[in-house]
Amino acid sequence: MNELTHLIRERYLSALDKIAVAAKKSGRGAEAVKLVVVTKLHSVETVRAAIEAGVSILGENYAEEGVTKIQLLENCSSVEWHMIGHVQSRKAPLVANYFDWMHSLDSLKLAKRLDRFCAEAKKTLPVLLEFNVGGEESKGGWEAADETRWENLLADVSEIAALPNLSVRGLMCMPPLGADAEFARPYFQRLRNLRDYLTKQLPQTDFSELSMGTSADYEAAAEEGSTFVRIGTAIVGQRHYATETK
Repeated sequence: MNELTHLIRERYLSALDKIAVAAKKSGRGAEAVKLVVVTKLHSVETVRAAIEAGVSILGENYAEEGVTKIQLLENCSSVEWHMIGHVQSRKAPLVANYFDWMHSLDSLKLAKRLDRFCAEAKKTLPVLLEFNVGGEESKGGWEAADETRWENLLADVSEIAALPNLSVRGLMCMPPLGADAEFARPYFQRLRNLRDYLTKQLPQTDFSELSMGTSADYEAAAEEGSTFVRIGTAIVGQRHYATETK
């Protein structure tokens, strides 16, 4: 095990320990929270080191960058690749053909394109629906900051749930940046409450997964019911190369 792999493994195991403690506070076992290691803007060598360190789920933000890594590491068949960033409609074929999950489905238009390309690829793609729980204009996802307007979300969610080649599994959010983890906690609670609302309104759809929490606040997210936390810097370190494949 080289130095980079050893360092990533230490950080990875430390994060898993912290997740286990946080999950216990919410009455769950450690296995209830899955760790997505975010490798956007990291080299293939770093990603390979992460895989050798035991990482089993990798998250990428940019479709073309992610596909390049998937192709170069195609012999690592035990790894799941999750798309966690905004995807332009024209990049839908890349996600449909190469990724195992999508956390950031943020529009009905994109859902329909993904469904079409998944049909061509003869696969069903598990997806999480992204909601803007902080009301920020710069953030993607369906507007969900105002709980009194959640009813307006039902039409799109219902239509996506009926698409035959997508499998809705839950919700995802990116809360506003704050000074500490406690700042994000109310937004995690809002997404959890939205999940409960949608489950009640659309009981035939699976909303059991919640993708929330990053390096700065993943322990709070796990305490509030997250089932996927997305950690990059705290495990693989600072990003160190630029990309033009956004």
